Amino acid sequence: MTQATPVEVICAFVVRSPFDAEILPAWEQQGHAVQVKWDTTSVIMESIRSGFRSDVALVTVSAMDELVADGIVDADSRVELVESNIGIAVKAGEAHPDISSKAAFIATLLEARSVAYSLGGASGIYFKSLIEKLGIAAEINAKATTLPGGFTAEKLLTGEASLAIQQISELLAVQGIEIVGRLPDAVQKPTSFSAAVFKEAKNPALSREFLKHLQSSSAANAYQAKGLDPLF
Repeated sequence: MTQATPVEVICAFVVRSPFDAEILPAWEQQGHAVQVKWDTTSVIMESIRSGFRSDVALVTVSAMDELVADGIVDADSRVELVESNIGIAVKAGEAHPDISSKAAFIATLLEARSVAYSLGGASGIYFKSLIEKLGIAAEINAKATTLPGGFTAEKLLTGEASLAIQQISELLAVQGIEIVGRLPDAVQKPTSFSAAVFKEAKNPALSREFLKHLQSSSAANAYQAKGLDPLF
């Protein structure tokens, strides 16, 4: 039996939960194969600028704008996929702090034993600038648990942090945690994500089929189930 040629995807962590739960298994059930390289958008872009190429890229809208402008991806293949909001999580079974308002959110951060956030992801980059804008960066960073990439909620399970900040879909990728909620609107920053086929893709036709799969009705349900808002 000939093994299917995989679509190679370099992909932001934001869609890991729905991809693993529903979207990738459904693609494979159709007789296709896929290989995904997961990372933060900032690291993905560094790799691409250094010459890395794949079949499909899934990154933030602003990063995709750059890839289109530089002629690295096929602009005609570009699709807008999901919008993501930043949330807060705690270890399962622990009390949910008050984040119902900007003032409550600030108080919760200051009272937390340690806040985990990613230095490389879109949510962590925003959070770092947010606490500076709020004037609490020194207090938060003195007790923060930072990581270069990956899932901040893992630090709840190890006990290194009492709160985790990240895109809600990324928080949901970790078992044993509970979502407290979205950041208040006054301090929220939704981030949208796009996907496109590289101009140097080894499997351009199959890659375009994969993008159609990412916009199916079942994919939309999978995104919503994992805290993402479909943009199609």
